[in-house]
Amino acid sequence: MQRRARSPEAKLQRAEDLLDAARSLAAARGGVRHITLAAVTEAAGLHASAVRRYFASREELLLELAERGWRQWRDILTTRLADTRGLTPEQTAAVVAATLATQPLFCDLLTHVPLSLEGDVGIERARRFKTNSFAAYDAIVEALTTAGTLTSAQARDLITVALGLTANLWQISHPTPTLAELYARHPRWGHAALDFEPRLTRLLQATATGLAPART
Repeated sequence: MQRRARSPEAKLQRAEDLLDAARSLAAARGGVRHITLAAVTEAAGLHASAVRRYFASREELLLELAERGWRQWRDILTTRLADTRGLTPEQTAAVVAATLATQPLFCDLLTHVPLSLEGDVGIERARRFKTNSFAAYDAIVEALTTAGTLTSAQARDLITVALGLTANLWQISHPTPTLAELYARHPRWGHAALDFEPRLTRLLQATATGLAPART
């Protein structure tokens, strides 16, 4: 019989076990859309009812992963740009694309956060997500403007485009088995599924180039 976690440390560890299980399942099953709470609890070695003591819903668990994804992207990007100065708009865009591409789970979650996750949790959990994700966003904007020649407004626009493109291109470049088979039969339809990072880089560089002349 499984024992309930009693100490705060044990409860935190159980929560981490559930998050680790969700990460593994997302990687193994082709994305977070295939994750269920039942599968997560089973993979974590917990009783089916245990997850509710740590996360009120599937959406809350995945939103926690998205929140952590924002912090991880911030940390990767700010570390990469530490002591860097004078980046051109094209170089800045390349850094944004490359650092996003290192975070596959975050790229996947970017589709689901506005679609369902942040709107289907309690207001206090949604508030915490917004507070922490915007803090990471502000740090990313500051890092981009300090390291390069974009203004804060231009950096914010670049990030807006980056998030939208990433959410779309990630799903296209990681098709379901049905679509993968269809693309194999009709390569013309599947070309967009082959080059997530190069395509994202090209489109963000074009965006950054277009934004730069507006600087005053």
